[in-house]
Amino acid sequence: MSQATGPVPLYIKMHDNDNVAIVANDGGLPAGTVFPCGLTLTGQVPQGHKIALSDMQAGDVIRRYNVVIGYAMEAVQRGQWLHEGLIRMPDARTLDDLPKSSRVPQALPPLDGYTFLGFRNPDGSVGTRNILAITTTVQCVSGVVEFAVQRIKSELLPSYPNVDDVIGLEHTYGCGVAIDAPGADIPIRTIRNLAKNPNFGGEVMVVSLGCEKLQPARLFPAGSIPLRTQEEVPVVCLQDAAHTGFESMIASIMTQAKAHLERLNSRQREVCPASELVVGVQCGGSDAFSGVTANPAVGFATDLLVRAGASVMFSEVTEVRDGIDQLTSRAVTPEVADAMIREMQWYDDYLKRGGADRSANTTPGNKKGGLSNIVEKAMGSIVKSGSSPISGVLSPGEKLQQRGLIYAATPASDFICGTLQVAAGMNLHIFTTGRGTPYGLAPVPVIKVATREDLARRWHDLMDVNAGKIATGEASIEELGWELFHLMLEVASGKKTWAEHWKLQNALVLFNPAPIT
Repeated sequence: MSQATGPVPLYIKMHDNDNVAIVANDGGLPAGTVFPCGLTLTGQVPQGHKIALSDMQAGDVIRRYNVVIGYAMEAVQRGQWLHEGLIRMPDARTLDDLPKSSRVPQALPPLDGYTFLGFRNPDGSVGTRNILAITTTVQCVSGVVEFAVQRIKSELLPSYPNVDDVIGLEHTYGCGVAIDAPGADIPIRTIRNLAKNPNFGGEVMVVSLGCEKLQPARLFPAGSIPLRTQEEVPVVCLQDAAHTGFESMIASIMTQAKAHLERLNSRQREVCPASELVVGVQCGGSDAFSGVTANPAVGFATDLLVRAGASVMFSEVTEVRDGIDQLTSRAVTPEVADAMIREMQWYDDYLKRGGADRSANTTPGNKKGGLSNIVEKAMGSIVKSGSSPISGVLSPGEKLQQRGLIYAATPASDFICGTLQVAAGMNLHIFTTGRGTPYGLAPVPVIKVATREDLARRWHDLMDVNAGKIATGEASIEELGWELFHLMLEVASGKKTWAEHWKLQNALVLFNPAPIT
């Protein structure tokens, strides 16, 4: 980065071998701008967009992050804006002959002595919140559950001050799903594992319609939930003959909820080591600064968490697909590398069946923020994973069973990825954004990290961390990483994020690749 502040023009070059850089100044820069190094812009360039650092001919390689992100589609002058229309995206890398465990990083020194105040659960997990969650077996009951939740919050919750919230785990799953078709197990195990999230204290409460395909006994077969005793999972079935009218249904739900609230209210926060954190990292509304500021800071914090013995999940298949060789080489064993390749292949096949490919990932907002294609976006996304060895892989909807850095295979959709990470067992969520999004989740606290000063300033009461300070030279990646790490411990101990303050809660969205009848 050129060393200047204020109105002096700035650009950021990620690697010595790169032949492009991005404009750092808020609002971009006009034609004729001269950088301290003598580079002159041939035209106006928006903030975050690429400029050519040397002349190029048609077909020449375009390199950022020391990775080929495309090829020039025509001759380009030094100082010219290299927008998406001038770049041809490379073909996807084959999944054959990938390096496996060839560059496993050496484990960093343990990080001891860091703690937070959490809620210990009967199954040994730890919650960062103490929430009553009501599971639904079918979308048909969502309206009733939503009504009941509002009544519980207004009439019951004030009497239980140690309970943070009451939420309905509502979703769009219904009887139109071919429940025994290939892929149908993904949404079923997701719903099951959502109910087992550590922030719900082991209290499983279910509302069923009665006639749905996904019966409670199938959703929660014997032994799938570690209850306090061996009683069946408590279910309120709306079609039961005992219910005479809507108010009867609501009364049954509230009666059942009261028993759960009493047990949850008896819980107290206690000192827990940082190793009990299960953190999901994700990005949405990404821009060219995501891989420069916020995601590298998250990656540094990820390494700190792994050193502390915690679990960290990174995800989003199409956002790591173009850097798969970087990941398989970091896998602790060839078997872990093979598991990552298996998930990539499954998703390649899934997209092919739908007539799409990885290029469908990038959004108009991504491109407006300077990301020309999925290759460039992937390079900035992967750095959230830090530099630790990758110790495990989760398929969609599976529950985490180990610690360390885990690849949780999910779609890149913010809401589906978040839902699957909740189901995997995360108790804290880190979400980076460059374009800005009011994203939040009811089951877990979400810490929002802004990639740019301008976004952090304008959305001052929505963003929890300003990583834009890295781009301006006010802070280093290491300093922001430590800031984020300490904030995670505070939030895990009960400090509210902006999303919690405003009660911004996006809907849970299931990943269902099965057919709909």
